[in-house]
Amino acid sequence: MQCPVCGGDCLQDAGSVLATLPEVFTPCDRCMIVSLDKRRPPPADYAPPPPCTCGRRVLDDVITTCYQIFTEEGITTGTEPLGAIATPVINPGFVMKAPPLLPTRSLLLLSPLPDQTTAERIVREVPEVQGVVQTSRAVPGIGPDGALATHTLLAGCDVQANIFPTSSGDLVVYKELSRLHLEFPHPVNPKVRAVERAIRRERAEIFVDACCGAGTLGLAAARTGTPEIILNDTYGPAVLWTTVNLMVNQDALLIDEVVLHAAYTDLPPARNDPFLVAEGLGDQHITIYQGNFDRLPATIPEASWSLTALDIFGKDQSQACTAALDRWIQAGGGKAFIP
Repeated sequence: MQCPVCGGDCLQDAGSVLATLPEVFTPCDRCMIVSLDKRRPPPADYAPPPPCTCGRRVLDDVITTCYQIFTEEGITTGTEPLGAIATPVINPGFVMKAPPLLPTRSLLLLSPLPDQTTAERIVREVPEVQGVVQTSRAVPGIGPDGALATHTLLAGCDVQANIFPTSSGDLVVYKELSRLHLEFPHPVNPKVRAVERAIRRERAEIFVDACCGAGTLGLAAARTGTPEIILNDTYGPAVLWTTVNLMVNQDALLIDEVVLHAAYTDLPPARNDPFLVAEGLGDQHITIYQGNFDRLPATIPEASWSLTALDIFGKDQSQACTAALDRWIQAGGGKAFIP
C-alpha cells in the first residue's frame, strides 16, 4: 500500500508490523547504551557515536545529534535542556519496558522550533529520523468554532503506526501526525475497554463510532465480532486514515474485501451530510462515512440494539458531553455514551 503522504512504503499490513515487535527496538550485544540528563544541555564535548553495526542507535544519541544541528543552524543557543527541543515519537509506537534503540527511519520529531532548512538537514543527516513536524499551539483537527488546525510537516514523512491492545488482539493504527492529534499507547486503553464493556453489556448488533478519528474505537468494536460497524468523522484526514486502517487490519476482521466508494486521499477538509467513503464486506459489514455526526442517524440500519460511542474533543467538560449526547438523541440516533 502506497503512503498517501510521501508515496513510499511506510504502510504495512497489521500482521507484518506486529511481527517486528518488540525486536524492532531491542539492542544487540554490541549496542552502547548511553543515558543523558534530559534536564541539562548535552555535554559540550560529547560526540554521539554512529549507529551500531546492527543499525541501531540509542534515543539520547539521536536527539543529541538533532540538538547539535539545531544549535549549528541558530535555532537554539546550546544552553537549552536536551529534553526541551522536541517531542520524540517512535514508529511504531507501543508500550516498551526499556528505552528504544532506534533503527533507520523510526523517529519523528515534533517541535515548534525548527525551520525548513533545519528540518531538511536533520532528515538528510540523521538516518533514524523519518520526519520533522513543526507544531502549532492548536490540536490538529476541527475546533469547537469550526476552524481547521494543523501542524506543518517540514521534511520527510510524518506517518506513524501505533499499536493498541484489545481483548481480541492488537490493532495497528496509522495516523499523520501533522493533521491528527498525538496519542500514546498504554498497556490498557481505557476507551477501548469502555467500548468492549458497553458492547458486551448492551449486546449491540450495530456499533457506531460517530467521531472516529483514525478509527481505533470502531476497529476495536469490529474485533469483538459485532456484525455491523459504522465509522464516521467530519474531518477529512480522519476519514482518510480510518480507511487506511480498515485495509491494514482487514485480515483480523470478519471481512473479505474493502470496497472504496471515493478517492479517500482526496476528501474535503470537512463535510456536513454523510458521504460513504468505503465498505468492508464479509461476515461483518463495516462502513466509513464522512459527515457531521448528528446527521449520521439516517444512515443507520434499523435494528433492535444499536450503540454509539461519541469520542468528542473537550469531553473533560461536562457541558460539552451533555450537548453532544443531546444532539445525537435529538437526531434520532438512539443509545449513546462517551467513552
